[in-house]
Amino acid sequence: MARLTRTESQARTRADLLATAREMFLTDGYARTSLERVAEEAGYSKGAVYSNFRTKSALCLEVLANIHEAKFGEVSELLAGGDTLEARLDRFQDWAERTLGDVGWTMLEFEFAIVARDDPELQAALVSSLSLVRGTVAAQLRALADSTDMALPMPADDAATAVLSLGLGLGIQRAIDPSLPARLITDALRAMLITSGSAGSIRRDSAVG
Repeated sequence: MARLTRTESQARTRADLLATAREMFLTDGYARTSLERVAEEAGYSKGAVYSNFRTKSALCLEVLANIHEAKFGEVSELLAGGDTLEARLDRFQDWAERTLGDVGWTMLEFEFAIVARDDPELQAALVSSLSLVRGTVAAQLRALADSTDMALPMPADDAATAVLSLGLGLGIQRAIDPSLPARLITDALRAMLITSGSAGSIRRDSAVG
């Protein structure tokens, strides 16, 4: 078996630390997870952790960024394709039922936001992260509207903010009460697209007349 290069070894160490930290943050929360415990659980020295992540908050930021990339990548795949809007929304609905209200993820996001409240540097990093998420959702909404020959009833960034606000709020409520239906966000998305499509049809009909 070929020996790993220094770069490959460093990349593997970082990946191992991130995977371990993700599991611990999601299971135990932010406050109860320390860099020392991550190092011990992953089988590395504390120095290995500190050489990759300056602080626990930096480690958590990267864990959350990886989660966001994975989750929104899943949504992009679900909403893509040449089938009907309803078929895509049905797939999204299944994803929402499985995902919105996931206790580990929801509570980690909430806890980390509270921690950042008194740390201007961390707050700025979270604002940047949220901006990236909002941009991703806006791009997904544009693509969905374009592929179904509809128009969003508001700027895509505003629509993304509305969808995210509903999703985050619903996620927190479902983490407390899992019996709440995730279909609320799917219904809101459907209403947004159908309403805008209907309005567009009305405007086109009026112009013709």
